[in-house]
Formats: sequence, structure tokens, C-alpha cells
Amino acid sequence: MSLLHAEKVVVGYNSADTILKGVSIRADSGEIVAILGPNGAGKSTLLKAVAGQLAAREGSIRLKDEPLNGLKPREVAKRGVAYVPQEANVFPSMSIHENLEIGGYLAPSDVKRRIAEIYARFPMLAEKRREAARTLSGGQRQVLAVAIALMVAPQVMLLDEPSAGLSPVATRELFDTIRSIRDAGVAIVLVEQNALDALDLAERAYILTAGQNHIDGKASELAADADVRRAFLGG
Repeated sequence: MSLLHAEKVVVGYNSADTILKGVSIRADSGEIVAILGPNGAGKSTLLKAVAGQLAAREGSIRLKDEPLNGLKPREVAKRGVAYVPQEANVFPSMSIHENLEIGGYLAPSDVKRRIAEIYARFPMLAEKRREAARTLSGGQRQVLAVAIALMVAPQVMLLDEPSAGLSPVATRELFDTIRSIRDAGVAIVLVEQNALDALDLAERAYILTAGQNHIDGKASELAADADVRRAFLGG
């Protein structure tokens, strides 16, 4: 059984606007799954539906054998699904330490231990713990956003365009961080603007078009497929 399983999910922002039209994905522990496709395909909408930010009209979303449909974002997070949006994913005026404290809101009695683990894992955050998040570079801010998500000890992490606006060096460093989280057994579902980089990072991938599954498979095989490269990966 997959850790995360979304099946035939239908989602829209209003009754006249259906974005996802029966999308299915799965993700297992210790696996990075990339969600790719053209603009408007429904990639970010899918993450929001899994995170409880948007309600699915049809279909099922399950964590192991537990349904997530209809749960509020807080309840989804409590069950072990952490969501890192593309924007507004840190509190700029607050210190790094305060950001992490907010990330631990679901288990306040465990915050000190979790923050200590975060600082051990990300020495840069420890060094800058008293500085405002707005002083961080783009790559450092994304690391902080990921660290905030780790404060809930997630089984699944949903990342929406984590490398957007980052330099190639910052992107490589962030992807190394994502791999280390995968290696610790967390399932990662990733929407990423650079499809080739995402396929190099992921074990499996789904390509969506017009709110529907188009093709899926091993990331390495999709990256090597001439038709897929021509249609979706820029040649």
C-alpha cells in the first residue's frame, strides 16, 4: 500500500471552474515524486488539495488507509502531511527561531527538542537564529521554509516550486537538502519549474495536462524518452 494515494481527484476553485479532472498519484516512504506539466495543468492545485487547502469534489485522498478528504489544513498537518507553498512560506519580520516555534504549533511540548534537531541538521539556521527571516538569501529562505515543515515530523512533504527564483548553486544546495529528507524516509511530492532538474532529483514522475494524468513512470525513463522530451521538457 502506498503511503500517500490520491485517486480520481476532482477539484475546482468554484462550481464553474474545474481544474483537476480525475487526477491520480501515489507516493511511498523514502521516495521523491515529481509532478510536471505545462502552466495551468493543475500541479499546484493538486498539492493544495492534498494539503486540505482546497476541497476535492470527487475522488479520494488517503494517507496509508486514513482518508484526508474534508479535513482542514491543520488536521492534515497533524496526520503527517507538511505543505510548503511557493510564496509566503516564512514570516519575514520574525526571527528564524520564532519561525521554527510557529512551525511547532501542533506539538508545543516538543518544540525545544525539534528545534534542536533542526539546528543540528541546518547549522546555517542555528548561526542566524536571532536574525529576521527577511535577511536570508533566497536559498536560505527556502531552507527555512523546509525546516518549518519538518517541525511537524512529517511522513509526507509537499513542495511547490521550491527552486523558483534561486541561482543554480542555491538550487543544487536545496536539492541536496531535499534528498537528505528523502533519505530519512519522508515521502516528497514536488512541483518544480525545471522539469529536467526535477526528473534528475525524483524517482518517479507524473506529467499532467489540462487537469488530467497524461503519462507517468520512472523519472529516468521519462527523461530519456524522446517524445516526452520534445513535448514537455524543451527538446
